[in-house]
Amino acid sequence: MNQWLHLARFLGTRLMLYLAAVIVTYLLAAVTATQSVIASLAGMGVNLDFSERIAMTWRDITGMAGMLLPMVAFGLLIAFMTTALICRYVNRWRLPLYMLAGATALVCIHLSLHFLFSITPLAIARTAGGLALQAAAGAAGGLTYVLMSRTFFTSKP
Repeated sequence: MNQWLHLARFLGTRLMLYLAAVIVTYLLAAVTATQSVIASLAGMGVNLDFSERIAMTWRDITGMAGMLLPMVAFGLLIAFMTTALICRYVNRWRLPLYMLAGATALVCIHLSLHFLFSITPLAIARTAGGLALQAAAGAAGGLTYVLMSRTFFTSKP
């Protein structure tokens, strides 16, 4: 019984860490996409005050959840599972591998949608700089996963 309880705690903690990484990645991806649009509007002469920027950002975070959040969750799931297998053999590279996995997941989401369906749901992903910002959001998710897992799984005296 104790073995099953230990396994349930381990898996529950891993799920919590994964969901935290998904949330961080999604929030950063959505916020950077919104700020890119706001910057484009400013370039066209549309001035938005701070409260309008915050309201627009919040609407995008809640509005993109139905489309972008499941894609981020699925992309990070595949990337993190693959990285976990790799880290069984090269554990000292854990942090950069998870960051690379998160970045790769976001880039693959955008590029696969573009190449397979000829759509780019987020305008920010149409430029190399914007795609790099989306990759940075994925890398932040990988960083979140590793840093939080170090907190939960370090050996305690």
